Amino acid sequence: MARRYLEILRARHAARLLTGTLVGRLPNATSAIAIMLFVRAEGGTYSLAGALVSVYGVASAVGQPVLGRLVDLYGQPRVQLPAAVVSALAMALFAFTGTDPLPLAYVAVVVAGSFTPPLEGGLRALWPSVLKREDQVHTAYAMDAVAQEVMFTVGPLLVTLCVALGSERAALLVLNAVGVLGALSVVVSRPSRAWRSAPREAHWLGALRSPALLVLLGALLCVGVAMGSITVAAVPYADDHGGDVVYGWLMAALGLGALLGGLAYGAREWAGVPERRLRVLVGLLAACYLPLALMPGAVAMVALAVLAGVFLAPVLACAFVIVDRHAPRGTVTEAFSWLVTMFTVGASVGTGLAGPVVEAGGAVWGFAVPGAAGAVSLLVLLVTGRVLAAPAGSAVVAASSENDPNRAAEPRFSSGDRA
Repeated sequence: MARRYLEILRARHAARLLTGTLVGRLPNATSAIAIMLFVRAEGGTYSLAGALVSVYGVASAVGQPVLGRLVDLYGQPRVQLPAAVVSALAMALFAFTGTDPLPLAYVAVVVAGSFTPPLEGGLRALWPSVLKREDQVHTAYAMDAVAQEVMFTVGPLLVTLCVALGSERAALLVLNAVGVLGALSVVVSRPSRAWRSAPREAHWLGALRSPALLVLLGALLCVGVAMGSITVAAVPYADDHGGDVVYGWLMAALGLGALLGGLAYGAREWAGVPERRLRVLVGLLAACYLPLALMPGAVAMVALAVLAGVFLAPVLACAFVIVDRHAPRGTVTEAFSWLVTMFTVGASVGTGLAGPVVEAGGAVWGFAVPGAAGAVSLLVLLVTGRVLAAPAGSAVVAASSENDPNRAAEPRFSSGDRA
């Protein structure tokens, strides 16, 4: 299993780009807990803290595809680094002014979220220029999905460490400064500086003019709903089976399952078209959510949470490949950014939906929501099978060749059946 991943990490620039992207995304991964803790330290209510976190999340979801389109138009260094700096400065303003005056706090949080650099989509656009074989790129997508799980596990621990060594304000300032350094590491690299989007057809819809991409976004929206609802349903369960410690174990178990599933998925080549494989993976993901509604004892429930997370990273990795195949030419960064946005929006919807469901029917009905959302995602993919099956030219845009760095990048790989 390790051989395929080591092969990727040994490729020139690969480890640096992956590490820089993960470090650059730390502010986004830690924003919810960092803002929550800071507002509470300033004497704000939980409602205010939640509102500011929600505003940040919505602003980030809106800003990602906009900035992604700008990256496709003007290149990565001209967009990624300035966006990271503006986002960090806005968060610094929030850290120093606090919640008084409140309108300024909201403005600062909106700007910080809106200018979160689309490093995630940018990295996926860079992989074909760094890795020379299509199977390596697909393995890199799986490794990317696994790395996200690690980042969202380590991120909250870093916030806690910063608070312990300094303060809640220090956590906001330090993590956002580190995020700028991560973005800087990416954009000064040769692949990022040389990368150019393929020539694109001017269209106001950009990446969204692809019917297959719209189908994929709809399916991933439902997967996001499933993930968001689990985080809420687990709260009343934990209250009855051990409290916060059990809740922490359940959330960690979901991440562990996704990590293990992603590692296994990326360790081999898969025959057949990814569109068909995605339907199978989503079906398995939905099926693995269902046993959560049994709500056994804490130890068994943690094991079920691991199982529930196993197919998440493979679903995301397979979706990344499909984006490559169906995104309109010259819109690859924007397309990947839309994927991030829809998953984020779905998680927010799931959180909001599960709350009333839990209040009305208890945790058992809360755990029914992710299974239902997974089933809807599968239904979307089945009903729209013809749309996804339409011929898809690879929309992966590679970096310009080393001998001609100013030439627009062309697709490097074909959209064959090997995925």
